[in-house]
Amino acid sequence: MASANARPWSLPRTRPRWTAWLGGLALVAIVLPVAVSCATLPRDPRWWAARRDSSGQAPDPATTPEAVAQVYAARAVGWRGVLGVHTWIAVKPRGASAYTRYEVIGWGVDRGLTAIRVNRGGPDDYWFGSRPELLVDQRGDGVDAVIAKVEAAVAAYPYPAIYRTWPGPNSNTFTAFVGRRVPELRLELPPTAIGKDYLPNGSPAAITPSGTGFQLSLLGLAGVLVGWEEGLELNLLGLTFGLDLNRPALKLPGLGRVGLP
Repeated sequence: MASANARPWSLPRTRPRWTAWLGGLALVAIVLPVAVSCATLPRDPRWWAARRDSSGQAPDPATTPEAVAQVYAARAVGWRGVLGVHTWIAVKPRGASAYTRYEVIGWGVDRGLTAIRVNRGGPDDYWFGSRPELLVDQRGDGVDAVIAKVEAAVAAYPYPAIYRTWPGPNSNTFTAFVGRRVPELRLELPPTAIGKDYLPNGSPAAITPSGTGFQLSLLGLAGVLVGWEEGLELNLLGLTFGLDLNRPALKLPGLGRVGLP
């Protein structure tokens, strides 16, 4: 016999439908961009033989006496290129006959090589078949002072003997570190620069790489960033989701910016 307190008409509790929709949208937001990136990016199994010559974006020092500071990003080698890019910095003081290229590379670090490499290639070379994107291009008056700050930041990088592809410190951790130390660069790293949100020495907060905002980060695994140059970015396991209002665009894993350049 049913209890007097029983409520036979009540339904079993279920999770709200909106949580299922939210989970599905989150899954699509990750899987779809990565799948498109995987399908559209060219892949050469002989990556070691891919072109590494100049892309023609750095002015010739022989005809450009003025100071030049540039930052580049190119799709990483192999499967890493589906999700991320490799970044580096190239500088040429006034009157210099050649550029100096600074970057962090993981190859050989386990054998005692330094992670910071200098002049491993030309300032604007293809990165194993990937044409680099020019992120910063500063020339002329005042750039020598910027270059001096860049060189000081390179010397102060706290991980010269450590490299970890994910979540960092890696090549993008290095470039972001220099950007924070030299806000004059106004460096906006692409959302595919995995490792840029890995803050040195486990710090939970810092200015953004562009120097125009503020970010919080949990060891590069989760965080939020707000800046005039970067817009709004959410970091989840190193993947960036965001919205750029300054130059309207979505920021998605694998695809990067989708909108105005």
